Amino acid sequence: MNCENCGAPMRIAPGRDYLYCEYCSSFYFPKQSSDGVRVLGQASTLDCPACHALLVSASVGGEETLYCDTCKGLLLKQAAFAAVVRYLRSFATTPATPPPPLDPEEYRRRLDCPSCGRVMDTHPYYGPGNVVIDVCMGCALLWLDCGEFAQIINAPGNDRPYSYL
Repeated sequence: MNCENCGAPMRIAPGRDYLYCEYCSSFYFPKQSSDGVRVLGQASTLDCPACHALLVSASVGGEETLYCDTCKGLLLKQAAFAAVVRYLRSFATTPATPPPPLDPEEYRRRLDCPSCGRVMDTHPYYGPGNVVIDVCMGCALLWLDCGEFAQIINAPGNDRPYSYL
């Protein structure tokens, strides 16, 4: 992304959820999506496992991740996923919403890991939210489709301040 003030390329501020212009000292604070993702927009070298568009840099819960601007999917490191889920569920500000039942059709899907090319394991997430996740055990990467992260964060549970239905 280029700076709106001077046109220079903006850089991700290290360890932050925003971009910084080294030339004119401007900042850009991206809006947060319904899944809690802040798209930082720098292109990666990895393709989306679902639609094959180029993934871009993003941040969720303070953790670096990759995001697909086309299908709105999210690629996270497994260790970061657990930390982000705990963090975002602990700061929930809306009432919990009951998750829909799992769709058995989702188990038939096969996605290739964008990092190593191996077929990702598809299985239910055993936490809140009733979602099917795709995991590459070799690369320790996890893929979530659009809306699945929000479903996990908004599911009822004792670890959220607003768990009533």
